[in-house]
Amino acid sequence: MLWYCVEARRRDARALRRACSSVSVAIAVFFLLLCTFVVYLPELQQETSSAASANRGVTLLVWTHPFGQYRKLPDCWARYQIEGCTLTDDPLEYPHVDAVIIHHREIATGAAELPSEPRPRAQKWIWMNYESPSHTPALWRLEGKFNLTLSYRADSDIFLPYGYLEPGITRSPDAHLLVAPSRARLQRPRLVAWVISNWSDSQARVAFFYELQRYVNVDVYGRVGIPLAVGSGSVVRLLSRYQFYLALENSQHTDYITEKLWNAVVAGAVPVVLGASRRNYERFLPPKAFIHVNDFPSVRGLARHLLMLRHDPSRLWHHLDWREGYSTVQPAFWAHHYCSACRAVRRSIGSTQVVHSLEQWFWSDPSLSLSRSRDEEGL
Repeated sequence: MLWYCVEARRRDARALRRACSSVSVAIAVFFLLLCTFVVYLPELQQETSSAASANRGVTLLVWTHPFGQYRKLPDCWARYQIEGCTLTDDPLEYPHVDAVIIHHREIATGAAELPSEPRPRAQKWIWMNYESPSHTPALWRLEGKFNLTLSYRADSDIFLPYGYLEPGITRSPDAHLLVAPSRARLQRPRLVAWVISNWSDSQARVAFFYELQRYVNVDVYGRVGIPLAVGSGSVVRLLSRYQFYLALENSQHTDYITEKLWNAVVAGAVPVVLGASRRNYERFLPPKAFIHVNDFPSVRGLARHLLMLRHDPSRLWHHLDWREGYSTVQPAFWAHHYCSACRAVRRSIGSTQVVHSLEQWFWSDPSLSLSRSRDEEGL
């Protein structure tokens, strides 16, 4: 749904420029406005709010810096044009803030405790987590503690994925304009790369790699392979030399589609993905923008396909020609997240809710419920 509406908005914009009659303009405007309201990207989420709440600023407390790594708090207005937001990491401000954003890892490992109870009246607690359910322990301890969720899942109260597409050029400081390569420069010096930091033989991605390397050469980088160059953007620069990149997630869960995919997209390498279902990936990217390992009955079949594409420019072009006219947005950790949370708190002034089933929700797979309902409709 995400990508389809972005694509529809882009098509409608072109239609508006070509329209010659008032009738065609009216129709194009109607569909453009319709998809503007339907699209579900984090920068476009809209909620009605009272005039009073719209004018009132809020203060958000960052309870712990994620993973114990201090980062300077952003100016939300200067960076994202999000107004009325004050951020602090001073725990002494706890009694006075409108909301507290709490990163799961520090609470789960005991590196930090939850704020003291009872909390100040009307204060909201926000649960923030960007690990998969398989790597998110002790959720049961947090039932009924939080008011809002902030994660990569599309059904979070505050939805901010690892990356997403926008049509055209966007003003976001976290954006990168994509271009389609010329047909004369399609082929790249090297074939397949994989960057991995956390290696475990129990992971499905490691078993996949062992099988794939029987048929094609895979250059492995990271802690268990060739050392990566130091510095921001080093992975993207590396991948710009490769035709394909193995965007293999450490576990397979709903919407858990990380920077591995988006680094490949920015670098212009065709991502080969292992993670959520193809349908799930297609909510974020055009169907031809990636190759899913489940598209093939065997790893050998996938390897043969990659080698075929390497020597067939017209079919390789099919995976890259969609890029023209899009930008990727990869929200900066953690500035974008704090400011998005602050904006959500402003919009929810005067309302409250409690997350009663955090563990059940985070492990759930909405696509299964959707498939089940469709099956029942067909009976």
